[in-house]
Formats: sequence, C-alpha cells, structure tokens
Amino acid sequence: MQTIRGFRDILPEKISLWQKVEKEATHLFKSFGFKEIRIPILEKTELFARSIGVVTDIVEKEMYTFEDRKGDKLTLRPEATASIVRSYIQHKMYAKDPIRKFYMIGPMFRRERPQKGRYRQFYQIDAEIFGVESAYVDSQLIFLLNELFKRLGLTGLSAHINSLGCPECRPSFQKALLDFIELKKDSLCENCLRRMDKNPLRILDCKIVDCKKALADAPATLDHLCHDCSSHFDTVKTTLEKQGLDFIVDKSLVRGLDYYTRTAWEIQTTALGAQSAVAGGGRYDGLVKELGGPQTPAIGFAIGFDRLVEIMEQIDNKKEARTIDLFIVSLGDLAMEKGYHWSLELNQAGIRTEMDFRGKSMKALMKRADKLKAQYVLIAREDELKKKTVVIRNMNTKEQVLLAIETLVPELIKIFNK
Repeated sequence: MQTIRGFRDILPEKISLWQKVEKEATHLFKSFGFKEIRIPILEKTELFARSIGVVTDIVEKEMYTFEDRKGDKLTLRPEATASIVRSYIQHKMYAKDPIRKFYMIGPMFRRERPQKGRYRQFYQIDAEIFGVESAYVDSQLIFLLNELFKRLGLTGLSAHINSLGCPECRPSFQKALLDFIELKKDSLCENCLRRMDKNPLRILDCKIVDCKKALADAPATLDHLCHDCSSHFDTVKTTLEKQGLDFIVDKSLVRGLDYYTRTAWEIQTTALGAQSAVAGGGRYDGLVKELGGPQTPAIGFAIGFDRLVEIMEQIDNKKEARTIDLFIVSLGDLAMEKGYHWSLELNQAGIRTEMDFRGKSMKALMKRADKLKAQYVLIAREDELKKKTVVIRNMNTKEQVLLAIETLVPELIKIFNK
C-alpha cells in the first residue's frame, strides 16, 4: 500500500522543523493578540464557490468535491479564510465584539499537479483580523510576517505589495483592462479568453509564459484607484517605510481569489538564491457580507507551511541537533533494573531519556546512543554500581564524570536545566 498521489507522510525525522515553526508562530500570534481557532476540514461546497469565485481554477478544477449519502455537495477545504468567515458569522461573534483576531494551523486540499513544494494535501498557517478597516492593520500584518520569518532564520526578505481597489474604483480599471485585452486576444490562452466576461482581473494571474508576456504592459489597478483606496495604500507604504521594512510596489501582483480588495501582498525571500514566495495575504472587506453577515472589514494572510519548511531545511547548515537528552547504557541485570526506574523518573521530570532492553554489548549500546543523537550517555555497570556510582558521558565533548547513585536523579536534572 502506498500514499495517494500528492499526499505524503511527515516522518519523525522531519518533524522537528515543523514543531519549531508552529512554536514560533503560536508565540508571536499570541503576543499580537490572536487566538487560535480550529475549523472543520469539510464544508458545504457552496461556501467555497461563493467566496473563492466560481470562475477560478480552484473551484473549476482543483477542489475535492463529492456528494454524501443524502446528495449534499461537500468539499475538503482548499483554503481557510472562507471557513473562518463562516464561523464568525454562524456563531455571531460580531454581536459580542466585531473586532476579532484568529489564527489556525492545518491541512488544506487541492487537486493540483504534484511537484516539488506542492502537494494535494498541504499545510497552511493562517491569520485573520475582523472589524478593523485601518491601513495600519495592513502594515501590522506585513510586519508580523516579516518578524516571524526573521525569527525562523530566513534572509533576503521583501514584501511585494499592490492595491486591488474596491467596488467603487474597480469597474473603471476593468474597462481599461478589457480594452487592452481585446487587442491581445490572439496571444492569450483559452482560460484567459473564457475569463474575459466573468472575471477579467483573473487574467492577470495566469501563469502561462505567453500570456504573461502579452500582459506585461496591461493597465495597473494603481492608476484607477479612488481617493479612499489611494489614501489607504499611501498609509500602508508610509508605515512600512517608517518600520524599516523592504517592500516593492508590484503592479502585476493580484490574488487568485475573488474576495480580495485594496491591499494585497506577498512575502518573498532570496534565501535560496532565486526569489521565492513564502506567504501571501490581503484585505477582503466585502466577504463577511457576501456570506450573509453584517458589513465587516477584514484582512488576513496564509503561509505555505510545506514550502517554508523546505526552505528552512536547505538554508540550515548547522549540525543536526541532538534528538534526546540522555541514553542509559545498562550492562547486567541489576543495571537494567536501576536504569529502568531512573528512566521513568527522568522522563517525568521532562528529560528525554531512552534505554535499550535487549541486553546488548557496550559497543552496540554506544552505537545506539549515537544513532539516537543523545546529548549524554549514562553508563551503569555492575562494578560501578557496587561502588554506588555511575558514569555520565557528554557525547559532544567526550568528557566523562562519576555521579553518586544516591543523588543521581537530582544531579541529572540540574545538568539538563542549566
């Protein structure tokens, strides 16, 4: 039996980086006032069709959708924002306090073509803020992302930002875009031509090389912003400058989902040489109302967890960290019995302790300790036990010292808590 194509196991040997990212993200989000929310992986298909947009690759080609026994159409979540908005509305969170900050970490599902860094079950770190229209929140989220990536060791960070306008100013941009596209029709793919009537902005998101070339001189949303959108974007730029964050105004940046308005951004890194996007986000001030709630401004971002970990694996040139604190080498029946009880006490005290119960030789047990990347080895032999001592060996420095059995556990706890 094998995993389904595009799905994968994340094995214990790889999990430490995932846990590191989760720990840093959770700590930072809580510092900024976010609270965790956990949402179902399965929702009614209508939720994603209404929020993401029917004329999108995600809805048309990529969603895992099926009918249950009653004929209801259900979909494995392809992204988190729609579900969080649904929860915000369903539980009337806006009634008690419209200003809410959420974060969530978990799997998403899209039936894309599997390739390096892209999976059909992939993981995202998601953060959303409801009830605040201020441009300062846009800048704050970009700052938060930048800070998280710095803490995780990423370098060469820059934010690519753009404004997508609002329902007031977008029609004039769409007209200019359609006029331009009409002149380029012969160079565009079938998908782009099909989107002309229903969602022309989506054309700018096409990844086909010939289409990108044909659209290189397309009109920019920035040239059609209304006064409020222009002022909002100016505040974002000014605030980022004062925060000392590198950013690039990228007129070609659009979001792949229908619900975005005003500020949109991507965080890119040159940690691996070439530019690589590791997160994206933006404002979606109309989505809560679109899904049946009150008019509520909202904004958020998503981090590609899989991609982030792969980048961290490649830039981390440090020696692989020790995975356990202590390995107990017990030679003989008495040593085995003593070692067993010590291991229980030490594990209870939070010291990651392992031992081998198979009665192997000293050489074999030391190899086992090295394979497990133990920081220290405790060697208990019959002769030393008679003298009421054991040997502890630092596997990095190779230094060995004797410890008394009577105070062994408290002494070891002191060593590991230094």
